[in-house]
Amino acid sequence: MNKKTWLLFSGLAILISGYSIVQYLIMDAHQAGFVRLKLMFISTLNSFWYIMLYIHIVFSIIALVIGPFTLFSKFREKNINRHRLFGKIYMIGILFGGVSGLYLAFYATGGLVSQLGFDFLSIFWMITAAQALAKIKQKKIHEHQKWMIRNYSLTFAAVTLRIWLVLFTVLFGFENFSLSYSMIAWLCWVPNLIIAELIIQRKCQVKGTLLKYQKTTS
Repeated sequence: MNKKTWLLFSGLAILISGYSIVQYLIMDAHQAGFVRLKLMFISTLNSFWYIMLYIHIVFSIIALVIGPFTLFSKFREKNINRHRLFGKIYMIGILFGGVSGLYLAFYATGGLVSQLGFDFLSIFWMITAAQALAKIKQKKIHEHQKWMIRNYSLTFAAVTLRIWLVLFTVLFGFENFSLSYSMIAWLCWVPNLIIAELIIQRKCQVKGTLLKYQKTTS
């Protein structure tokens, strides 16, 4: 990840994280936009749901903010010990964020389509993190980096979800929110993962070209 890309991702991550902290942790979570919209379709939410919501928000924010630092090559190369520490904290964030996300998905607005969308997001989020962890333990650094790119594309769903939400609200209004949200449940992460794969393929092609060039010049 180059500096401009890092600034973009970290800036959006901090912006959304700050918004979430204010909405859910500083102010009353019961009055937060997502909760109020959900209560339009569900009469009540039990106390355990709110506990899982807080866990999901706190640990997802940790992963969202730390992620760009783990992917920024210059930071990684100059601060290898901090990179490892951040990586461990990042994985903890995904573990708790993913498990709580699975629970919250069962209550997703929009019915079964939304529930499945967020269920698969949480499952793939934890699977890609587990793969990244396994690869680094095997000292397969390049494979580890590929899985981390995939994983952070899913972490970044916290940002893209809100972008899609604003766009759909402007285009279709609140009266179609349930239908819109069922599409957003997939749009917030599937395109991210596709873009991540394209980035990985491009990096592989560049690396292959460099290796060929080195062989021809040696």
